[in-house]
Amino acid sequence: MYDPTRTLTIPTVQAMHRRDEKIVALTAYDASFARILDEAGVDIILVGDSLGMVIQGHETTLPVTVEDMTYHTRAVARGTNRAIVIADMPYLSYGGYEQALATAAGLIRSGAQMVKLEGAGERRLAIVAALVDQNVPVCGHLGLLPQSVYRMGGFIMQGRDAVKAREMVSDALSLQQAGVSLLILEGIPATLATEITQTLDIPTLGIGAGPGCSGQILVLYDLLGITPGKTPRFAKNYLTGEGNVRAAIERYVSEVRSGFFPESVHWI
Repeated sequence: MYDPTRTLTIPTVQAMHRRDEKIVALTAYDASFARILDEAGVDIILVGDSLGMVIQGHETTLPVTVEDMTYHTRAVARGTNRAIVIADMPYLSYGGYEQALATAAGLIRSGAQMVKLEGAGERRLAIVAALVDQNVPVCGHLGLLPQSVYRMGGFIMQGRDAVKAREMVSDALSLQQAGVSLLILEGIPATLATEITQTLDIPTLGIGAGPGCSGQILVLYDLLGITPGKTPRFAKNYLTGEGNVRAAIERYVSEVRSGFFPESVHWI
């Protein structure tokens, strides 16, 4: 049974998945917000390279450096007591085994319990396996990949045709075999996300991927309605109607746990 006072571990979250208990995740980039998320019952805090857009004001995540991620991971870790902290490995920081290991080691030493990298493919799978072999927990990320925004032609939904969908299911299985402990599915059809989740043994977190995932993740600034520019379709402004940030996050936690979020307007 879910205990909001219990310090979470990777096996804890995997057990939640097996019991069909929804997992709640959000991004954070500093100690103050991390503390609020932690106390409000968020299970996983992702120090996302999305900070390049919502903190630094860039149009993509690509300018974010390892130094940026290390700094913000340290800040978030200081504000967290019970949630799992995951840190993004930024663009071009894991092109080879030695580089990936150095990046991951720095993020783990800064307070992360897991690192996240985008994509699959033979080279990426080898890097995942090498990190896991060195006892680095890894979170995968499939679908809309922000670090591949130029190759994909923008922040565009992925996996819509049958061929691409089959490839994504295969990639998910390959990542699981390589040793990832968790998988984020972003910007893909809800039916595909559900199929992937039901195919895997590991938990999935959806963002713009429908209600069939093991849990949900949002960018904190989207949830609070303060993201610069257009708010993504899959986001919901939880600050509306609430008196403060803590109440907004608690409502998000409650709606994810109950399965109320995401609603049909937030996925395809």
